[in-house]
Amino acid sequence: MNLIIRLLRVFISAFFRTPLDFFGTSVVSFRVVPTDIDLNLHMTNSRYSSLMDLGRLDLLLRSSGRDFFLKKKWQAVLGASHIRFRRSLKCFQKFELQSRVIGWDEKWFYIEQRIFSNGHLITVAILKALFVNRRGSVPTQIVFKELNVTLEKERLTPAIKHWLKMEASIREES
Repeated sequence: MNLIIRLLRVFISAFFRTPLDFFGTSVVSFRVVPTDIDLNLHMTNSRYSSLMDLGRLDLLLRSSGRDFFLKKKWQAVLGASHIRFRRSLKCFQKFELQSRVIGWDEKWFYIEQRIFSNGHLITVAILKALFVNRRGSVPTQIVFKELNVTLEKERLTPAIKHWLKMEASIREES
């Protein structure tokens, strides 16, 4: 139930908050509630992913392409994620979730999400996501064209390249 309340809060507030450039940083604040914790009395690992979904929703709804994405009925779909937990979040602890696009290739957008509390980095995640329509995935260059953004063909940080190699290795083994 608390995720629905958080979803509604993020969704509604996104329309009243300052719009973001497509490459801007979304910042959403939360507090750990009792339904977020596990037997170790800290926020359960699965809750991070659920809240990161809300961070990406805020990023999308506040981005310069919001009206376009909604009008075209494009959906953002997550393809993979890597999460690094550095510290725990305790019950009732406040934290801030930052989300931003850090790269892209011909198919995927790469998003970095960081959680901070009391000035400390708690968690960092790198995710890849794309837009889909009725016909399938929408190439990143089409997204940029529709947004009137001219950028180089591909931008991948060394960390993303390393992660993609690891992902390819896992794919080969399965």
